[in-house]
Amino acid sequence: MKPSINFDELIKKDSIHHSVYSDPLIFKLEMDRIFSRTWLMLGHESQIPLPGDFMTTDMAGQSVIVSRAENGEIYALFNRCTHRGALLTIESKGHASMFTCPYHGWTYKTTGEIHFVPKPNGYGENHQQKFSELGLLKIPSLSMYRGFIFASLSSEVESLDSFLGPMKSSFDDLVDRAPDGDIEIAGGVFKHAYDGNWKLVLENHLDGVHPNYVHISSVMAARHQPKEESVASSKGHYSDIAVRQMLQNGAPDHVWEELGMWTTDQGHGYMGDYHNDSRLVVGMNHPDFKSYKDKLVARVGDAEAERILSVTRWNSIIYPNVSFMSQFRQLRIVHPISVDRTVVYTYNVRLKGAPESMFRDTVAFSNVVNGTASWVLTDDLEVYGRVQKGLAMSQPEWIDIGRGLGTDVQEGEHVVRGGTGTSEIFIRRQFSAWLNYMKQEA
Repeated sequence: MKPSINFDELIKKDSIHHSVYSDPLIFKLEMDRIFSRTWLMLGHESQIPLPGDFMTTDMAGQSVIVSRAENGEIYALFNRCTHRGALLTIESKGHASMFTCPYHGWTYKTTGEIHFVPKPNGYGENHQQKFSELGLLKIPSLSMYRGFIFASLSSEVESLDSFLGPMKSSFDDLVDRAPDGDIEIAGGVFKHAYDGNWKLVLENHLDGVHPNYVHISSVMAARHQPKEESVASSKGHYSDIAVRQMLQNGAPDHVWEELGMWTTDQGHGYMGDYHNDSRLVVGMNHPDFKSYKDKLVARVGDAEAERILSVTRWNSIIYPNVSFMSQFRQLRIVHPISVDRTVVYTYNVRLKGAPESMFRDTVAFSNVVNGTASWVLTDDLEVYGRVQKGLAMSQPEWIDIGRGLGTDVQEGEHVVRGGTGTSEIFIRRQFSAWLNYMKQEA
């Protein structure tokens, strides 16, 4: 029996019904109609660099193996033995020439093809033909952009190129910054959970109003740091970048209002016009930055290097499961668990060819801003929990998302820019995409 939910009645121009965050049935439908039908980022090819390397992740609650086969190609496979259904691996990453089921020993190649079945004669006369059809089930759609791996549980999904649309330029911004023209995921992963709906984190990452309130304690702590501690040493280390980020969170209202906010039809979006590279290092003539820039110039030339470094994007959101920051070199992948429980994986990005001190700075930033003991993340997690508890209440029924309504500007066929940097256009556009997905029945 199909659920009788009129999704149009839950979404208004300036408000959202609280149940879209708190109703378990709606969450279940989101897993079916959004997370099972569109593109989800699984990771980056650098996480499985060698033949035999693999990692595991999940898609709409389905366990998935992402492997690099002996031929060098990447495969995404359901992590389930086709015999009796056991998970083939519980490791988050590893290296294997084969995947062997721990229950009855069925063994599969890293391409998913079946390799060995114990006591095969017991399966009947046509067992060899039967086994050839019982390889690991492949994820229906797999595609990549600039090394990032995307997959979909639907075979009828639109092309990845169409799905990303204008947001391809955010990936370009990240990868083009590497002096060697490539990046890699390195330095491990932070995994944190919060007691809230998956949509909250994607909304928060484009919210320009909350930093001065949610993060006020860390802002005040940064303001009380002695000035000499915020100056990089002559050795080229600039670990004070996290303190400087705290100070930027406390920027005056007019700075946030003047930010750029761009959104697309698919619910994607990004912030810009604030974090330029002169703010992210202690001066453009800092030894580490100068060494980095010289290497970038050597590869692309002065004009292209200036163009690359002049891009001032902040958070970029790929709806429904990705948030990343080019200049801070952070990648976050969102994993919904239940209507009120979400896990986020945070990865560090190394720019190949850049001074190693820049990657140390990336890790330091992640520790202070994205780590589970950070000054910043703990603030956000507390707020997510409070919001979720509030939205689980029956009254009031509606929440307001009307900030900036009527000031948004159409820029191109599929891009709308917020009238100010604190417009809630990003939430309205995310829910416009949400509504399109949710109204598509099976």
